[in-house]
Amino acid sequence: MAAGRQLGASIAKAGMSLIYGGGTRGIMGAVAAGCRENGGHVTGIIPRFLMNREASEDELVDLDELIVTEDMHERKHKMFERSDAFVALPGGIGTVEEIVEIMTWAQLGRHDKPMIFASINGFWDPMMALLDHMREEGFIHSANRVRPEVVQTVDEIVQILSSASQSRDGEEAVIERM
Repeated sequence: MAAGRQLGASIAKAGMSLIYGGGTRGIMGAVAAGCRENGGHVTGIIPRFLMNREASEDELVDLDELIVTEDMHERKHKMFERSDAFVALPGGIGTVEEIVEIMTWAQLGRHDKPMIFASINGFWDPMMALLDHMREEGFIHSANRVRPEVVQTVDEIVQILSSASQSRDGEEAVIERM
């Protein structure tokens, strides 16, 4: 939770915007709160069926922008379209599913946006070992496209995002928190 709040604050202080899944609870909520509390712009994209489950409608009015979708597929597509980078903080099945889909799209040449695993306290180490194993066995084709950054601290995330933003014509960076 502390890492999430710190990431949100760092995003805001760097002048970046946050696009995330719209929840106000858990680590996602902490990232959004940290960003909002430090003057950052926050866009939540949430499927209608998750409203009042991951966030109350009253809580969602605090966001700068709220996009309500009909389903998870539309949510992920909108998040993908509007984001310049993807960050996976420690999380569960949904986080794994979303970041794996983003890596799949990179492998298929749909994007070359930064993908970052925040392996706080080594959380994503088993996932990185699995990806290495899959690569060694030849199951990740176009492996040069599937090279997520792995960081151990939140501070490293914004440094990578800042570098990526500068290399993309100096546009404001917008990240998606998975």
